[in-house]
Amino acid sequence: MEATGAGAAAALIPFREFVVKVHSRCDLACDHCYIYEHADQSWRHRPAVIPEAAVERFAERLAEHARAHALPSVTVILLGGEPLLAGPARLRRLCEALTRALDGVAVLDLRVHTNGLRLNEAVLALFADYGVGVGVSLDGDRAANDRHRRYANGRSSHSRVLDAVRLLGEDRHRPLYQGLLCTIDVRNDPAAVLDALLALAPPRIDFLLPHATWEAPPPRPDGRPDTYARWLLRLFDHWDGLGRPVPVRLFDSLLSTLRGGPSLTESLGLTPTDLVVVETDGSLEQADSLKTAHEGAAATGFDVFRHAFDEVAAHPGIRARQLGLAGVSAACRACPVVRSCGGGLYAHRYRAANGFDNPSVYCTDLKMLVEGVEQRTARAAVASEATDPAALAVAQQELTRVLLVRLHTELEARGDADWQRAWELVTAVEAAAPDALAAVLDHPYTRTWLLAALDAVRQGRPPGAEPAHRLSVLAAAAVVRGRLELPAPVVLGGGGLYLPTLGLLRADPGRAEIRATAEGLSVQGEGGGVRTFGPGGESADWQPVRVLAGGAGPDAPPVPLALEDLDPDRGCFALPSTPRLDPAGAERWERRLAEAWDLLHGTVPSLARETAAGLTTLTPLMDAGAPKEEARRGPGALGVPLGADVRDTALALLTGRRRARLRELTEVADLYASDGEWLHPSPWREEPVPVSRLLADAHEAVAAEAFRRAAGGLGDAGGIERALDRLEGAAELTVSGKAVLAALRREFGSEI
Repeated sequence: MEATGAGAAAALIPFREFVVKVHSRCDLACDHCYIYEHADQSWRHRPAVIPEAAVERFAERLAEHARAHALPSVTVILLGGEPLLAGPARLRRLCEALTRALDGVAVLDLRVHTNGLRLNEAVLALFADYGVGVGVSLDGDRAANDRHRRYANGRSSHSRVLDAVRLLGEDRHRPLYQGLLCTIDVRNDPAAVLDALLALAPPRIDFLLPHATWEAPPPRPDGRPDTYARWLLRLFDHWDGLGRPVPVRLFDSLLSTLRGGPSLTESLGLTPTDLVVVETDGSLEQADSLKTAHEGAAATGFDVFRHAFDEVAAHPGIRARQLGLAGVSAACRACPVVRSCGGGLYAHRYRAANGFDNPSVYCTDLKMLVEGVEQRTARAAVASEATDPAALAVAQQELTRVLLVRLHTELEARGDADWQRAWELVTAVEAAAPDALAAVLDHPYTRTWLLAALDAVRQGRPPGAEPAHRLSVLAAAAVVRGRLELPAPVVLGGGGLYLPTLGLLRADPGRAEIRATAEGLSVQGEGGGVRTFGPGGESADWQPVRVLAGGAGPDAPPVPLALEDLDPDRGCFALPSTPRLDPAGAERWERRLAEAWDLLHGTVPSLARETAAGLTTLTPLMDAGAPKEEARRGPGALGVPLGADVRDTALALLTGRRRARLRELTEVADLYASDGEWLHPSPWREEPVPVSRLLADAHEAVAAEAFRRAAGGLGDAGGIERALDRLEGAAELTVSGKAVLAALRREFGSEI
C-alpha cells in the first residue's frame, strides 16, 4: 500500500494531556521500571520534588494554552516516581494552583497515578476536594505482583496495595476510583491475573506490555516471537468468557479500530499524540516511555519558565508522533493491521542504527493479537446492515428522520416561527397518519433536500422561508396521501408546486391551503376560490407522478415504481435529468425498461431480483451534458439514461443499483476508516485510488461481469481478481467492510 504522506503538513496539534512529575523518587524498587532501570537516567540530576515556582508557571502556561486553542477541557496526570511522596500539603497547593488557573478557561480533569502505598483517608479527602481521579498500579495476585513490585529490601508490597485499593473502592471514595494498571509478565497465568484484579472491582483495567526496544528486547521465556500475543489472547478469551465485566483499554481499543473507530490508547493505533510531560525541574519532555530508548530520548530543550506549550508542540519529536500513517515505518504502512496497531508504542520501535523508523519490537505479537481479536469477534462486530437488507432499509429510514430532527434543532434554536408552524403540522400528521408521512419522508429526493438545507443552515447562509415552505409541502403531501381533514398551508409559486410522491400542481401564485378530498385534493387560494384535482388525471394544471409497471417477468419490480421527472431535487445524478416526458416518450421509455428487466431476468435472475428489491423511483437522464458531482439521496432512486438501448438500459439498472446500495450501506455502517491515507492501483483507472473508490468499482464490476458473460460478451475477470486481492490486504477495511468483501468474493466465484 502506498501512503499519501499528507499528514506531514498537518497543522499544529494542541496538547490536551499533561503529565506532571510531582516527585521523582519512589518507595518501591520495581525492576521493570523504565524511569529507574532503563536507558535514560536523567532522574538522578533533577529535584526530588517539583518546586512551587515550577507549579505556578506550569499552571499559567496551561491556562494560556487552553485559552489560545479554546480547549473545552484538559487532563493533568500527577505522576512520579511516586507522586504521593510529595505529601498532602504540596499536593494541595498544586491542585489549588491548577484549579485557580483553569477556572473559567477549561474544565480540569485532574488525575493521579500511584503505587498505592501512601493512599490513605487523608489523601483521599484531599483528592475528593479537587475531584482527583486515582489509578493504582498492581500486577495481579501476590505471586504475580511480587515478581517485580517489591521494596528495595525485597519485601512484598502486595498486601499494602490491596488495602489501599479496597479503601479506594469503598462507596464514599469510589467516585475517585479510575482503575488499575497492570504490566504484563508472561510467566504469570493471565486468567489468574485478571481474576485477582477483578476481585477489586475496578472501573477499568489497563494492561501494558513491558517497555522494551530492539536494543533491549522483552523477555520471551519460550523463545517465540508471539509470546505476548498468545498471553493476551488467553486473557481476552477469559475476559470475553466472563462477559467483559469491566472495560480493558487495550481490548476496547482494538475492538474500536476494527469497527472503524479511533484508538483509545497511545500504545495502539494512528491517533496523533497530544501529551507533554513536565519534569520536577520544569523541563518539558515527550512521552515518558521514551526513557526506555536512550539517554535524552524524551528531552526537548524546553521548560515552563521560558517556553509556551505551542513551542513544544512544534518540536520534531512531538510532530513525529502526530503524523499518523506517515509517521510509521515503511513496513508498517504496508501491513494490513497497521490501523489497529499503529506500529505499536513509539518507544518500542527504537533501534540504535536508525532510531524509531522501525516496526515495534512487539511487531509479531501485535499482528497476531489484532488478527486473533478480529477472528474471535468479527461475526458479532459486523454491522447488521452489511448482511441484512431489511436492517439496511430500517437504518436508512431512521437516517432521514435523524436529519430532519437535526434541521429542526438548528431552526428551532433560531426562533424560526414559520418553521415551528410547519413542524407542528408535521407532528399532527404523524399522529393521525404515520404511514402517509413515512411515504413522503422515504421519498428518495426528500433526503436530497434535507442535506442541502442542513448545509445551508450550518454554513450560515440565511435560510429564509425555504426550509419552512418545503416542510409544509411535505406535510401537505402526507395530508393528501392520508386523506386527513387537516388544512395544509403552502405558498404557490409561478412554476407550480411539487407535492412529493404525488405530482406538480399549478394554480394562482400566493398563499393557499391544500386539503385532501375523496377525489384527490383541493386548493383554496387567498381569494377564497377552491379548485379540485384528481390524483391520476393529467391536465395543464395537474401533472401526476407516473407509475411504471416494470418488466413482464414474474420477478419484475413491485408496483408502484415511480417515473420521477418532476421532483425539483431529482438533479443529483452524474448526468442531468430530463424535463417532463410527454406521454408518447414516457410510453416508449416504459417499454424499453420492461424489455431491459426481462433481459436481466433472463440472463442474471438473482441479480435482477437484487436490483429490483427496494427500488421505488426511476428518473430519466439526458444522454449528454457536463457531468456534475453526484449528490446523496435516499434509498430507492435510480437514474437511467433515456436514450440507451435495451442492453445498456439493463446494464444501467444493474450497475446503478449496485452503486446506490453500496452508497446506502456506507451511510449507515463503517466499511472502512482512514479512507485516502493509502492509494491503491486500480485495474480500471490510470491513477491510484482510495479504498472507497476501489471497493465501489469492484462491487459494480462483479455484477457487470456476470451480466456480460451471461449475455455472451467479453468479461474482465482478471481485473476483478486483482482488485479483490488488493482489497484483501487493505488496512482501511473494518470487519464490516471485510464481510462485504467476502460476500463479493463469493459472488464473483459463483459467477465465474
